[in-house]
Amino acid sequence: MSEVKVKTVRTPQLEIAYEEEGAPDGFPVILMHGFPDDVRVWDGTASILSSAGYRVLMPYLRGYGPTRFIDPDTPRVGQQAALGLDLLQFMDALRLERASIAGYDWGCRACCVAAILNPKRIRALVAIGGYDVHDVMSPPKPAPPALEAECWYQWYFNTERGKAGLEAYRREICRKLWERWSPSWHFDDLTFERTAHSFENPDFVQVVIQEYRHVHRNDNGDPAFVETEKYLSTLPQIEVPAMVLHGDEDTVHPLFRSEELMSKFIEGTERRVVRGAGHFLPRQRPDAVAEALESLHLHHPSLVKSRRYPHV
Repeated sequence: MSEVKVKTVRTPQLEIAYEEEGAPDGFPVILMHGFPDDVRVWDGTASILSSAGYRVLMPYLRGYGPTRFIDPDTPRVGQQAALGLDLLQFMDALRLERASIAGYDWGCRACCVAAILNPKRIRALVAIGGYDVHDVMSPPKPAPPALEAECWYQWYFNTERGKAGLEAYRREICRKLWERWSPSWHFDDLTFERTAHSFENPDFVQVVIQEYRHVHRNDNGDPAFVETEKYLSTLPQIEVPAMVLHGDEDTVHPLFRSEELMSKFIEGTERRVVRGAGHFLPRQRPDAVAEALESLHLHHPSLVKSRRYPHV
């Protein structure tokens, strides 16, 4: 793959690194990656969309890759309010009045939060894995044992041993999650290493640890986001045109999770189960993501007219 130029833009808290493909005057589509991943997850989807005339923007989340905090005293948090506001502030910094957005895992959470907080800015949303907003104010409820077992890394990160383990073995832990969450996806060493360098960000460990402790009520979070977190904890409905994609082999986010929360989207929102895809759906089926964005009637109908997509 040819060398990719990384750009940066400044928001109130971050110097956000991002990559861009497509026509500068095309309608903007922002693709948000998850944990543990980076913008390479979108290579296939970005290629399809940019060829169709979209302006495709792929930011590195806080704590990943070249993205950096501006102030050394800013709390290194990964909580949902921070992720969603980062996305909206990224749009502000690029002077984007509206955009369509897609994300998975942490990226899906950022997209859902942004759509809730400022729906007028979001033309359309593709939520990979479904509604991903958490009630962090109420006592947590236990999940079925099989799902609790798959979340071993979250319980691990809620201990000091887990924090030290992620610091010492970040590549090994992240690779193990890749292997478990998309069981039929057989990636090679080069594919993993092209992303693993993003985990060397100096804030990666702290941001990851804080996110998983906050969602399990073991971290109070950044005081600046308290009121936003209170509002998000009411689990507001998403009032923008949306589509849910869910891989049928996703072991960490089972299918029932997105099905149960479809009422959190506006009436008529479609949920597509993508066969043969796991948690890392954009890597396995980039065409499914591109088709979902087009089917929400974005600005370039040529995306469908010029291409034939495999069945989803």
